[in-house]
Order: sequence, then structure tokens, then C-alpha cells
Amino acid sequence: MTAPLSSSYLLRGTAAGGTLRLVGMDSARIVEDARLRHGLSKTATAALGRTLTASALLAVVLGKKTDSRVTVRVEGGGPVGWIVAEGSVDGRVRGYVRQPGADLPLRESDGKLDVRGIVGMDGELAVTRLLDNGEPYTGSAQLVSGEIAEDVSTYLGVSEQIPNAVLLGVYEQGEQVAFAGGLLVQAMPGVTDETLARLEANIRALGQITDSLRRGGLLDTIQRVTDGLDVQLAPEAQPARFECRCSRQKAADSLKFFSAAERQEMIEAGGQEIVCHWCGEHYQLTPEEIEALDQGGVHARA
Repeated sequence: MTAPLSSSYLLRGTAAGGTLRLVGMDSARIVEDARLRHGLSKTATAALGRTLTASALLAVVLGKKTDSRVTVRVEGGGPVGWIVAEGSVDGRVRGYVRQPGADLPLRESDGKLDVRGIVGMDGELAVTRLLDNGEPYTGSAQLVSGEIAEDVSTYLGVSEQIPNAVLLGVYEQGEQVAFAGGLLVQAMPGVTDETLARLEANIRALGQITDSLRRGGLLDTIQRVTDGLDVQLAPEAQPARFECRCSRQKAADSLKFFSAAERQEMIEAGGQEIVCHWCGEHYQLTPEEIEALDQGGVHARA
């Protein structure tokens, strides 16, 4: 029996005199929560887990306000279908995949999960966020690997013109997510070639981020990536969690999109179950709650 996972969290900081900005995340608890909520296969867990982590890192880098959210959608034509994840600056994350049970054998080349195979490469990664004027903006980039990390990095470089390095990983032990996390390093104005060369060498020496997380955790991983670059981290970690914005009230409101005749059929059938695709929460609405929709109000019980 494996030990319970600790809470997920974000670490922020700078290095090389402020010419590198970094945000790291331990997302093991979040990814395990997603696995349980959606009944994910092993490979689907890794694919969604990396995307969930990426959405949180992108929210920090691209978000302009404390309540800013970023939505990442990956669709590469693979067996898992599309992957959608939403991250918020305040550490809330949610997401789902089209085919949660889709799976593939381990790769023959190295015995690792075939994330590229289940995601596919015939498609794009799209990121939606709100601009300063409140209007939604979606940028996208063609998938280059299907492994998520390289695809996110390509998006940042192509669509946002942000020089960067992105590391993402999920490690499953038995039937549980044991380690998961990510690191995004952004090159800021004034960064030197020497700094970038040192950063690249450190990342090459690190190897797989999951191996580093298993050995020493997120803090040790950050220190190894920024070795010799005078990293300065924020004094406190920011809590992060899988949390959906659905509610019983919103579930009831969704029935307004059905016709009155269709709602009457639901009432006669004894009610209607609504399942949130983001988090898998089930809401069993009573005939009285559905009737209230046609009476000028909604009275969803707690």
C-alpha cells in the first residue's frame, strides 16, 4: 500500500539576476485526483497530468490578474481524443480527456508510457486566455512531439514570443500517481548567452524530470536546473488543487438549453442526472428542481 500523497503546490522564483523567471509545480496530488475522478488509464493519466500541470504553469506566466485562467486544449488525432485543462493563477486546476479509458502498451524502445502515441501528432495545441480588455484570445501551434512539454514550449515561442524551457512528467507506481510535476523557465530581457548555455547544460544533465522528482522532489529539481545561476525563490509555496467551478445550480441551469417538452419528459422520468465533464461530479436533479426552471426561477437544493 502506498502512502497518501501530500498536497500539490507551486514554487516561483528568478535566477541569473532576474534574467530568468521560473515557476515549478508538484502536481502529484492533482493528477491522482484527476485519475480517480475520471477513471483514467495509465497512459491517459500521464497525458492529462502533463496538460494539467502545463495549464497551471501557463496561468502564472500568462495571467495578468489574480483570478486569471488559462485553458489548454490538445488534439493530435490519437486514441485519447482531445485533452482539455484549465489552470488559474490562484492554483486551481481542472481538466478531462475525451476517451479516459484509452491506453497503449509501453514503448518498446525504453519501456515508458507512450504519451506521444495516445495523444498523436496530427493537430495542434491551443491556449485561451483573457486579454487586458476582457476579450478572450486563443493562440495555437502545431504539435511537434505529442509529449506535451515540447508542444507547450513551441506554443510559447511561436504564439507568445516567449523564449522558454518546459519540463513535464508523471510517474505512476502500481495503480497510483506517485510523482508528477513540471518546471517552466522563461528567458527575460537582458539574459546573456552564457546564462542560456548554462541553463541548457543543466537541463541536459537533469535527464527526465520524473527521475529528478523521485530522487529529490521539486525543490531539488529547481536547484539542479538553475545550478550556478543564483536562484532566488519566493519564501512560501502556493497551494494548488484540483477544483472545478461546477455546482448544482449550474447543473440545473444547463437544462434551460432543452425545450419545455424535453424537460417535461425528464420530470415524468423522475428527474435527470447531470455529469460535469470537467470533474466527473454527478448531480441528480429532482422533478421539483426541473419544474422550477419553467416557473421563472431555479431552486437547486444543496
